[in-house]
Amino acid sequence: MRLFNTLTQSVEPFESVNGHVGIYVCGVTPYDTTHAGHAFTFLAYDVLVRFLRELGHAVTYVQNVTDIDDDILRKARERGIAWDELARVETAKYRTDMADLNALDPDHYVAATDHIPQMQEIVVNLIKRELAYVANGSVYYSVAADPDFGKLSRLSASEMLPIANDRGNVPDDPNKRDPIDFIMWQAASPGEPTWDSPWGPGRPGWHIECSAMAMQYLGPTVDIHGGGDDLVFPHHECEIAQSEHATGVRPFVRTWMHVAMVDYQGDKMSKSLGNLVLASDVLQHYSSDAFRLYLHSNHYRKPWVYRDEEIESWAPIAADIAEAAEFPAYGVDKVLDVKRHRDRFIEALSNDLDTPVAVRELRSIAEAILVAPEEADIRDAQATLRRLAGILGLTLSGLT
Repeated sequence: MRLFNTLTQSVEPFESVNGHVGIYVCGVTPYDTTHAGHAFTFLAYDVLVRFLRELGHAVTYVQNVTDIDDDILRKARERGIAWDELARVETAKYRTDMADLNALDPDHYVAATDHIPQMQEIVVNLIKRELAYVANGSVYYSVAADPDFGKLSRLSASEMLPIANDRGNVPDDPNKRDPIDFIMWQAASPGEPTWDSPWGPGRPGWHIECSAMAMQYLGPTVDIHGGGDDLVFPHHECEIAQSEHATGVRPFVRTWMHVAMVDYQGDKMSKSLGNLVLASDVLQHYSSDAFRLYLHSNHYRKPWVYRDEEIESWAPIAADIAEAAEFPAYGVDKVLDVKRHRDRFIEALSNDLDTPVAVRELRSIAEAILVAPEEADIRDAQATLRRLAGILGLTLSGLT
């Protein structure tokens, strides 16, 4: 197995530790879910988990939900409902969408608000190590005190600030020593939910949440940490800084794996821009297999453009694959040999999760079955097709 590691900017051999792989994926902030960009991201990790298990690894898959966040509070005010009710409703909607897409349930699906003590413990350690400071009830990470900060994103200080500002940083916060310092604990504001802390009532910052949850379930070193590539900076950069300095253990993550963005109507598909293709809408017209085949026909690391008309072409392909899997197997003559396609499928996924090639080889197996002579023995080929289709998360339901 070889995976591209964002930290080293290279495709590297990936080996499990004692046969076990711990995977943490940054999940949704639950409002206006689930769009095709979400599906592309989380189904890529779904295939990764399925494939690693197929290879014989024991996988612990952790995904979080950011159920307290500036965006949650803003959206709840706009909709006139309680922030925690919004989080519950949208999280349930997201999980239903992923189930409808035949995604595996994570082994641990965890909410930020259930891990406040773990977050505070990290913050306390960083204050003791003089990498964080308290100001008027808030706690900030001191970027200047960390010479390694920036090793994941490879951004200069001047490049970091505008990106951070675009993603929630408040550069003119009067409590900060430096505009790029990021908040780990935010002092209480009127009308916002709060938790008790050693620094007074408040709520956690965005970055500390994932550090705490990842380490709670997978320990101080995570084998694979994933998310969209818009999280490289500041979110994952800040996670590294907090985690490695709080525990003294390096690396925090062995392989950083990021999924590219999906464009739609001339811009990145996103909740903030409102240019969304909702998975639930797509599934009213097409099967989950057709949707997944369309998504998996794009490599996880390459940005691409979602086109409404293109999924139409995948519906008959999904139907053909399902038909091939259940085609009557009467023949007992020469066995249909699809080993070459099977090997190419496995090699493709082993080569940085190359799902476009894997999809092509799966189609080739289905086509070979459907055009095989009546007397051919297709049973082994069908078993192979079903097994490989399962790695891609297909249901083979036959629905178009």
